[in-house]
Amino acid sequence: MGSLPSFLHLLLLLLLLAAPTIKSSSISHLFNSWYIEYGKTYTSEQEKQHRLQVFQQNYEYVTQHNTMSNSSYTLSLNAFADLTNHEFKSKYLGLSLPAADPVIRLNSGSVPVEGLLSSVNESDIPSSVDWRKEGAVTPVKDQGSCGACWSFSATGAIEGINKIVTGSLVSLSEQELIDCDKSYNDGCGGGLMDYTYDFVIKNQGIDTEADYPYQGRDRTCNKNKLKKHVVTIDSHTDIPAKNEKKLLQAVATQPISVGICGSGSSFQLYSGGIYTGPCPTSLDHAVLIVGYDSKDGKDYWIVKNSWGKNWGIDGYIHMLRNSGNAEGICGINMLASYPIKNSPKPSPSPTRCSMFSYCSNGESCCCTKSFLGLCFNWKCCEAESISCCKDNLKLMSSL
Repeated sequence: MGSLPSFLHLLLLLLLLAAPTIKSSSISHLFNSWYIEYGKTYTSEQEKQHRLQVFQQNYEYVTQHNTMSNSSYTLSLNAFADLTNHEFKSKYLGLSLPAADPVIRLNSGSVPVEGLLSSVNESDIPSSVDWRKEGAVTPVKDQGSCGACWSFSATGAIEGINKIVTGSLVSLSEQELIDCDKSYNDGCGGGLMDYTYDFVIKNQGIDTEADYPYQGRDRTCNKNKLKKHVVTIDSHTDIPAKNEKKLLQAVATQPISVGICGSGSSFQLYSGGIYTGPCPTSLDHAVLIVGYDSKDGKDYWIVKNSWGKNWGIDGYIHMLRNSGNAEGICGINMLASYPIKNSPKPSPSPTRCSMFSYCSNGESCCCTKSFLGLCFNWKCCEAESISCCKDNLKLMSSL
């Protein structure tokens, strides 16, 4: 009997020494399950082991946060759980703010109020708004590792106002913007929503997502698709920085593009609840505010992101509103803008030449190559309802 305490002491010591191994084994099992769930692939076993180490660090961060009783939001091991915060920031953001460029924005209080916002008084603003319930928001999209958040924010805002004005919800092409909007924006290298609106206005419209689908990388502009002006806008304007009341008033009328700081570790691994930070206000990401509401005494924005449905609340995040900071949580009150569409008429549809060929509204289809009455090559002539002839075709070849 006298040897029993020594035996128990030895057993306890062995269990303590084994604890790190047990924990490591448990994390490894969790990582393998996560790895399969998200369809991850790595170039080598060495790379996989490195990702396991990063995953474990994020696991500890998530676990520590979720045990905090005073936090209003939770974190999870989402699709970004194998990335360091530095790697995450370098791949999944993309808002560019060239401060030296005088064309960029007018952030003063003298910016005129335009569009639907001009007809709404502060006293008429409802206590909550969700444009998803009004059918003015397309499903969550995924920008992948292309830094084109600016294009998703802009198309979301255009999709919203087009639905509100015309009654038609059309998913629009981010890839057209990435490939063709090169005056100031830089595709996967970053951009800004104001420049995007200018591009759509100058181009007299934008094509659909279905016709010019997303590829997640920079490509050469497809000029034939560029001519398909399915959805149009008339102009755009900015909301003065640090004016949360005006931002609320704007969101009550339509979905609004905003810049935020989306590079924090807690933002990277966010999974639910009302996000309160900590969060810097150095803007590096673009999103879309699609509504607002309140819960348990906290006001929040309903924000659509472009990181797929596996991030956040099925692709959304609820961000604290009325934080007491004029810049807003993550700087959400600093860089808000929206497109304006005045025409109540539905957006013009392209003219179909064949199963695979279209011309923009206001143009005519002209056949340049045919055989036995079948056309094998179509061109578009910048005139409506014309009769194509050889003179027309000569004109076409010069366009």
